[in-house]
Amino acid sequence: MAIPNYTYLKLKMSGPNGVIIVSSTFSHAFTCDHEHYELATTVVNSSKLLRLGESSVPAALDCNQPTSSSAFRPLKETKTVGIKPTNPTKIVQIGTQLPAK
Repeated sequence: MAIPNYTYLKLKMSGPNGVIIVSSTFSHAFTCDHEHYELATTVVNSSKLLRLGESSVPAALDCNQPTSSSAFRPLKETKTVGIKPTNPTKIVQIGTQLPAK
């Protein structure tokens, strides 16, 4: 029979010569709790990942298929801006006008 006291981080149990008291510090208790939390989270996530992998079908996108109308289209009015003054090949194109929406 043992009695844990979480407020004072002590565990009391009867022994052959009286009461045995096992003590700890808050930082040690926090470290142990954090390690157990990480272990439990890893176990739960790995089991969920396995079930998800079994139930899903891998799909490969065809890059040659046309995309929807909301796909990326370069703007007609752009401005060339140098990124690095010491290297003139490092440039970026920036749109000069925002769309109405």
